Amino acid sequence: MTIYVKIMPNPSEPLVVALLYDGLCTFEFGIVAEIFGLARPEMGPNWYRFASCPVDEGPMRAHGGLRLVADGAPELIEQADIIVVPGWRGADAPVPEELCRRLRDAHSRGARLASICSGAFVLAATGLLDGGTATTHWRYAEPFRRRFPGITVDETSLYREHDRILTSAGSAAGIDLMIEIVRQDFGAVAANSVARRLVMPAHRAGGQAQFLERPVPHRKGSEIAPLLDTLRANLQSRWTVEAMAAECRMSARTFVRRFADATGTSPGDWLVEERIAWAKQLLCRRPLSIDDVAEAVGFGSAYTLRHHFRRHVGISPTEYRARFMAELT
Repeated sequence: MTIYVKIMPNPSEPLVVALLYDGLCTFEFGIVAEIFGLARPEMGPNWYRFASCPVDEGPMRAHGGLRLVADGAPELIEQADIIVVPGWRGADAPVPEELCRRLRDAHSRGARLASICSGAFVLAATGLLDGGTATTHWRYAEPFRRRFPGITVDETSLYREHDRILTSAGSAAGIDLMIEIVRQDFGAVAANSVARRLVMPAHRAGGQAQFLERPVPHRKGSEIAPLLDTLRANLQSRWTVEAMAAECRMSARTFVRRFADATGTSPGDWLVEERIAWAKQLLCRRPLSIDDVAEAVGFGSAYTLRHHFRRHVGISPTEYRARFMAELT
């Protein structure tokens, strides 16, 4: 199958160029094409143009058994306002010096550079990130550090920005970064409109944590399931291990073991995560003070809510509310 990518007319609109390469990560490329390549008449004039730029010559392979040919040429980089690297061939794959040169030239004339997942290796190879901070998928963090010791790696964030160079974590975090670019260019209302069309929640701030691996439950834990429903319905209560164990008619020691088998985490950590999830809903959907939210979800005080919220989400409850309330307006 061959994919033909056409360049949209009207040079007065910002031009977003996605790089195509042999071994293309199709999901990452699809993110960029979906957000910047679709017609969005509801956004009015001056919306983005979108084009693809080949890194390699001739037909290229893509994940999923596809072969593709771009209508554009490498010279498109010279015209682009935003250049996106949708993944890369691998952590150890070399980056052509000609591509690095074109990216450096584009950056020097004011273009923004962005990457999704392993695409950060391409931007790092240009030298433009030296002395700065970047992110990538958490599993690439150590290879990235070894290959580019002059760059600080933040594997805990969804995306980072340094001097008009934006990097994002694992594949889905690329959606958050691309929507963040829309927010920077067109404001929160436009960004949230794009998110809704993607059937996504309002875009997540870059400082929020990546979803790292958690232990997989060993069994369904049918004995625990009724308790989980009870806890979710009564998060404001002061639950102790002993009280939870009593609900399940178990000793505390047996309960803790069975809970970990069923959920992959401890009762205390599970409660914190559920309370944070409910706090997010209340912050954006009800006119409650931070103290009221803390009380409603069971943290008891605004200080405790802020502590756990920043630790798990990466931003404060107030900042979260400010960023996401726009979705409802």
